[in-house]
Amino acid sequence: MKMKETSDNNVLLKRLLLSLGILIFIRLGTFLPVPGIDHGYLAFYIQRHSVTRSLVSTFSGNDTFVIGLFTLNIFPYINASILMQLLVTIFPSLSKLQKEGSSEGKRKINRITRLITLIWAIIQSAGIAFYLKRALFNWTPILAFEIIIWLTTGAMIVLWLSELITEHGLGNGASLLIYTNIVSSLPNLIKKLITENSESLNLASWLLIGILFFVAIYGIVLLQEGARIVPLISSKQLGQKAPTFSALPENNYIPLRFNQAGVMPIILTTAVLVIPNYVSSLGLLPILTLPAILKSSKIIYWISYFTLILLFSSFYSTIVLNPKDVSDELQKMAVSIPGVRPGVETTFYLKQVMKRVTLLGAVMLAILATLPNIIEAILPVSSFNGLGTTSLLILVGVVLDLSREIRSIFLSNIYSDMFD
Repeated sequence: MKMKETSDNNVLLKRLLLSLGILIFIRLGTFLPVPGIDHGYLAFYIQRHSVTRSLVSTFSGNDTFVIGLFTLNIFPYINASILMQLLVTIFPSLSKLQKEGSSEGKRKINRITRLITLIWAIIQSAGIAFYLKRALFNWTPILAFEIIIWLTTGAMIVLWLSELITEHGLGNGASLLIYTNIVSSLPNLIKKLITENSESLNLASWLLIGILFFVAIYGIVLLQEGARIVPLISSKQLGQKAPTFSALPENNYIPLRFNQAGVMPIILTTAVLVIPNYVSSLGLLPILTLPAILKSSKIIYWISYFTLILLFSSFYSTIVLNPKDVSDELQKMAVSIPGVRPGVETTFYLKQVMKRVTLLGAVMLAILATLPNIIEAILPVSSFNGLGTTSLLILVGVVLDLSREIRSIFLSNIYSDMFD
């Protein structure tokens, strides 16, 4: 028994070390400069242009920026995954591949996602390469082509390494990379928050910020883990013959989670409210006055932010979990909801339950998303939006996923010991 426990612990340790090693390698590769770029010129340009400095702070968390091999990181794959989810809802053939759930269907979906990742990486690297034209004195089309090749190659290497973590390491590779990026920016964010607000805030204000922060963490955990349990009953339990499902447990159920959509509603809302500002700032639409109105009135902006999150949560939840598909699958498996007839009634019942669950989750998500704005309105604090609800949702979600995976490993070891 002790030898088996030691072996199991070694497996867990190996998976952990593999994940940590790959994350450290990717982190170091981020600071490996792309040849041909004079980062002295780049730093000089960044310091003189506030828009570029703000953009750099968004990516790196400070005012220093290196165009490195892994600068694009996992972001092309994240964008490709989001686009792929939308394509699945548009094209029936892709939706059929995803619903079938076979290994061949999953491989096709993964191949398409990788192809979209490659295209997206080329687009992003080309955008960076041509934007650097205004910052580098030695910019040439050949240098731009080299930058595109380096950054695209780096993005695909990161995708391959993230898949290695998912298959052979501990946790989901893409989620861990995003987690690492957020955590790496926390020291600079905390330092900036303390430096800019050390004189304007007293001890009671800092205590209130700490309380609100822990309330936000608790709310995010509740949002991520909360679910409405819909019980199921098999035909065998109803006294019918169903040999295929003879092993169906009596406590079988469908967990309808409060937050089916994850952080997607926040991402889509931010895109809707931010893109018009960028377009108007470029002078492409000078007559566009809506962003200025939203920017001048915080109340209108918060109401718009809150409302759009509610709308996108309701929309995206129907994409993630379709009541009609769930009803059809239950009917195929000879499983039903107690007191509800299979077919149309089950679909209607699930739609009603999902509406209530989604509304509750959307309201919680909208409140948590606007919490940083509320703190800035109540207290004279700045730089608090740097750690938004999206970042907290990702941080908490990754930690919860890791704890579930570690728990499942230990439970599988216990069951294997029982049957050995």
